[in-house]
Amino acid sequence: MKTTVIGMGTMGKKLAALLLQADHRVSVWNRSPAHAAEVVGLGATLHQDVAQAIAASEVIVVCVKDYEVANAILLSPGVGAALKGRTLVHLTTGSPQEALDMDGWVRSQGAHYLDGAIQAAPEQMGLPTTPVFVSGAQQAFNNAQAVLQVFGGGVTFLGERPSLASAMDFATLSYVYGATVGFFHGARIAETEGLDVEHYGVLVNQIAPSFGAFLQHQGTVIHSGDFAITQSPLRISIDATRRIAQHARDAGIHAAVPELAETLFRQAEEAGYADEEAAAVVKVMRANK
Repeated sequence: MKTTVIGMGTMGKKLAALLLQADHRVSVWNRSPAHAAEVVGLGATLHQDVAQAIAASEVIVVCVKDYEVANAILLSPGVGAALKGRTLVHLTTGSPQEALDMDGWVRSQGAHYLDGAIQAAPEQMGLPTTPVFVSGAQQAFNNAQAVLQVFGGGVTFLGERPSLASAMDFATLSYVYGATVGFFHGARIAETEGLDVEHYGVLVNQIAPSFGAFLQHQGTVIHSGDFAITQSPLRISIDATRRIAQHARDAGIHAAVPELAETLFRQAEEAGYADEEAAAVVKVMRANK
């Protein structure tokens, strides 16, 4: 299969190398051709003109910094005509609206569009569990499936609305960053109380699978709309977040993270949700539309 990769950053080079290992005929393009030297050495064909690189393949993978950079590349002379009849897979971080806008432009050129979000670092690509979210026309997904399978075994097609992959990327990253800043606050607690922060990290890793299962259950509760207590009464979290925030204030630790949690659970209590499942806090967050 002929595949073109646009963008030779760390991720783009990894994607091209994986495709070469899978016996794809790979064309590449990058604003700075020198950055493609590594994959050219592995067998990729470097094109000096981006339109020629696109014309060389049935599936084109774009992996650059953001949509602004991608748009500038795609508006280069000859690119629109070169795209006709081809499938563009866009693996660049952006917003749902940016995905919709790009889908409209690509389709106006007579091409198929698939928006995607990679949920892994370059060294984690190509594994059976590597997660990649994609959304767009079913035909685009069918056309690109052989390419996507090279990138990882955890490809999830979310539906035909192009913005869905970006939205799910935002949703999962919200969890990741929320957990990350919570972890950093925990590190400050450990430092303040004389605990071994490295050991704290080990313990967090050990509880992560069970906590993931707990959150999966909370997702099921939210989806069902039935907030009757099944695992964790919201009242427990009200008390816990209050104590953690107070500890931060007493210990002189930066309190922004626990105070956010304290505020949300207190608002849930004030709204009368204390004797419901912990997931009922989402009803407070819905009210802030």
